[in-house]
Amino acid sequence: MEKFFKLKEHKTSVGVETVAGVTTFFTMVYIIFVNPGILSQTGMNWNAVFVATILATIIGTLIMALVANVPYALAPGMGLNAFFTFTVCFALNFTWQEALALVFICGIINVLITVTRVRKAIIRAIPRSLQSAIGGGIGIFIAYIGVKNMGFLQFISDPTHNTVQFAQEIGGVLTGVVHADSSIVPEMVHFNNAPVLLALIGLVIMVVLLVLKVKGSIFIGIAVTSVLGLIMGVVTIPAGFTPFSLEAVGDIKYTFGAIFSADGFPKLFSDPSMYFLALITIFAFSLSDTFDTIGTFVGTGRVTGIFDEADEKALAESKGFKSKMDKALFADATATSIGALLGTSNTTTYIESSAGIAEGGRTGLTSVVVAILFALCLPFANLFGLVPQQATAPALVVVGIMMMGAFSDIKWTELTEAIPAFMAGVFMAFVYNISYGIAAAFIFYCLIKLITGKFKEVHPIVYVSSVLFLLNFILLAIL
Repeated sequence: MEKFFKLKEHKTSVGVETVAGVTTFFTMVYIIFVNPGILSQTGMNWNAVFVATILATIIGTLIMALVANVPYALAPGMGLNAFFTFTVCFALNFTWQEALALVFICGIINVLITVTRVRKAIIRAIPRSLQSAIGGGIGIFIAYIGVKNMGFLQFISDPTHNTVQFAQEIGGVLTGVVHADSSIVPEMVHFNNAPVLLALIGLVIMVVLLVLKVKGSIFIGIAVTSVLGLIMGVVTIPAGFTPFSLEAVGDIKYTFGAIFSADGFPKLFSDPSMYFLALITIFAFSLSDTFDTIGTFVGTGRVTGIFDEADEKALAESKGFKSKMDKALFADATATSIGALLGTSNTTTYIESSAGIAEGGRTGLTSVVVAILFALCLPFANLFGLVPQQATAPALVVVGIMMMGAFSDIKWTELTEAIPAFMAGVFMAFVYNISYGIAAAFIFYCLIKLITGKFKEVHPIVYVSSVLFLLNFILLAIL
């Protein structure tokens, strides 16, 4: 284990990596319940997506661990699964089998642009100030996710400006997406119910442990808060509860290989009138997936030293896959196609990995622990489901706080640097999308360099990426 993961070289240990892996797992395990809930609205079998989600997570995370030896976990991405359901299937009228086929193609494209060194070229082209802004911005973004998941926020809007799209009844419950205009206003909830109070207690526990520099503070906080959840009645053990069940496993047959069924690739390429929409969809999937991953690696890896100066030099000068960043990008690229084959939307590197990194995770052993725990979710999903969101959400808040230190490297008094940095650092949280924050930063960075006569300072890749982002926004507006 020492020889393979090089623990001493990375100044870590089996104990530290194990705690880091457990921490990452608990901050992202929600996906095994949320992803089926979203994708099943397309008509996909809930149990099949549940199993596909777990298997895609295990395989993708193990590839990351064993190929790149870095502490990142992969799973079907939030946002991308919503795009899959509400835009690709409901708005564009693709079947879920066709949508999986599009995701599969997206994965192949991601592998190609990784093998051809396009992805690494994009990373090298991002200015240092924007790299720091992306790191700090992801801190704000992940902290906002935490605050929202803790239940601290509620939103008020003019009801006459609300519209429900894609509404449908599933199991007697009306589901859909509510769209509100800019009249919507966030406000703090009243701290008068047990779930919110539990989340607040969990946040206080983690902050105290971190300030006192207690090892494993985030993990301890999650564990203690979960126990308090049982005491406070936030978590209830249902009658007839059984922690062990393999009932869902056999249903993977409904989605595994569905891309090759009559409703998958054959139908996708049978109607020439749909080719243009298919190309746009693949483009949107690939662009978002690529920049979400790049943002995660740049925002967390550079700050923590996972991708150090030596690795950065290898990334710039070596051919093939010599650097850890190269290998990590390849691992991420392969996971999307594997997930589509199993029956789930884009599988990508999870920003929640930063929780385990904050606990000291520095090698692939952290990811192996995550994969093992997800494997246990197949028979013990009911047991893991008892860990409440109020216990894991505070972890995202404290991790976000720690990541915001990257903002210190930005010259905020220099507007030509501050404006693009603001877009990358804050806008991504405002629009709840990492890649859109990067898009806004790229576009304004190019604009500022052009109007100040410093257009030669911008790498051509940044110009090309900005144009592609603009094209993506235009196409989405037309659709």
